Amino acid sequence: MAGYKETPRQKMIGMLYLVLTALLALNVSKDILDAFLVVNEGMVSTNERFANKVSNVYARFESQFNLNPGKVGEYWNKAQEVRTKSQDLIEYLEDVQMEVVIKSEKKTKDEVLALYYTKTQMPDNRNAGAMQEKNMLDLSKVPSRDKYDEATNYMIGPNKNGEAYTMAQKIENYRQFILGIVGDHNADKIGLNTNEKFKDASGASQDWMYYNFYHTILAANVTILNKIISEVQSAEFDAVNRLYENISEKDYKFDRLSAEVIPNSTYILKGQNYEATVLLTAYDSKTQSEVKIVRGASAINDGNIGGAQVFRSENGVVKLTFPGQAEGPQRYAGVIEVRDPLTQEIKRHPFEAQYIVAPPSLTVAPLKMNILYSGLKNPISISAPGIPNEQIVPSITKGKIVKGANGTWDVEVPTGERTTTISAVASVEGKNLPLGSFEFRIKRVPDPIAKIADITDGTIEKNRLLASRAIIPEMVDFDFEGFHFEIVSYELSTYRGTELQRSGSIKGNQFTDAVTNMIKNAGRGQRLYFERIQAKGPDGTMRTLNPINLEIN
Repeated sequence: MAGYKETPRQKMIGMLYLVLTALLALNVSKDILDAFLVVNEGMVSTNERFANKVSNVYARFESQFNLNPGKVGEYWNKAQEVRTKSQDLIEYLEDVQMEVVIKSEKKTKDEVLALYYTKTQMPDNRNAGAMQEKNMLDLSKVPSRDKYDEATNYMIGPNKNGEAYTMAQKIENYRQFILGIVGDHNADKIGLNTNEKFKDASGASQDWMYYNFYHTILAANVTILNKIISEVQSAEFDAVNRLYENISEKDYKFDRLSAEVIPNSTYILKGQNYEATVLLTAYDSKTQSEVKIVRGASAINDGNIGGAQVFRSENGVVKLTFPGQAEGPQRYAGVIEVRDPLTQEIKRHPFEAQYIVAPPSLTVAPLKMNILYSGLKNPISISAPGIPNEQIVPSITKGKIVKGANGTWDVEVPTGERTTTISAVASVEGKNLPLGSFEFRIKRVPDPIAKIADITDGTIEKNRLLASRAIIPEMVDFDFEGFHFEIVSYELSTYRGTELQRSGSIKGNQFTDAVTNMIKNAGRGQRLYFERIQAKGPDGTMRTLNPINLEIN
């Protein structure tokens, strides 16, 4: 039944979204694309399993309606409205997902279906108990999954008029409808908040649409849309359960019982505990039950039940806790044993579940470049799936790392070193859990380009050259702000006929009287050579910059 604390499913979705956010902070490589495929595959699998749970809720609801339509009819009709609006939105999101693939691949719908989709049987949530054939996207087959141009154009549009803005309005309308059932006090638990504001790495404000879909590669678009589908399913589940709770279980007998396993997460870090809730749904909460668990089994039977671990319920609910020791997929099977209130006989209801124990993982992403520059502060983000940022403590082998703004870190590395390694630990359940480490290359800041009047070579009018008054060092294609070089000295030379004239070494970047006179006396077609240009960086290093060769026009 729906609770009005944050549900285990919502916690799981939040954790998967943290993984996605960490991946988006990195440049797209094959490994990152593979990670996207893993996250998306897990999300699709979760959506398929939850579709079965939603279908089961409607089936139980319908059985109560058939038993007593007079009392159940009001809530059943509202549940049908929830079903219709939920499926309309999910089908729309699936259509958007297909359209973004069509746009990115520049193919027709039939070509995309033939090349990248497979058919599978899924519960038909418009018709309880029925199955339907659905086309499921195989993201690994899509060649353009690492491209973002067409996806951004479709989702955002040239004037922020793309499909993401239409989608946001549809999601908001659906959210308001669901809140009308579960109450506004559960707004944070329902999610689907497209009015939320975000900030990019520079602190600039972004809306939900821009944050999620601007310059987002196709693989991430697909994964984010599957995450939204998960949130719609979760909201539908909560709303239908709230309507279902309005039926008095004391007045009606249920024609069948169903064992439900609700894990807090099916993905945990090594060293953490696996936690799940096992409950007998649609049954009197006063009923006390006993759960027998056999770990490592896919089913419980007479041969293995003798070694089962026994858990007893409190208010009809059993809490499971397993230590996460061995890595990899884990499974368990069990039965819930309850006493039938009419016959007093012990009834068994079997179940099985799976989860994954993963090794700790660390994400360290430079926000500007793939390397660290000596002599300046390199902003990076550090995160680990499922662990709050405030619990992460990083360290560096060469240099220093300090807390920056907006949850980022500033890294300074020494000159003359080739590599450095950033590691981190996290405090989890009172233990320092190693998260991993990453090695980075160290490079010095590239040389600036010396320019006069914004050019380095070619013809120039004398008056324009005189008006420029100085040599300017410009950082080209360098993302760091506030990093400037200072011209220390330069020399001007020119030929008058066959005679070479030199200004001698000029301090600073300004044109002196001697330089100005040489320019004024230059005739049309005469070339002026600004050479031996020396510049000093903020880190104190001296650089010899490019010469500037200009011809008087």
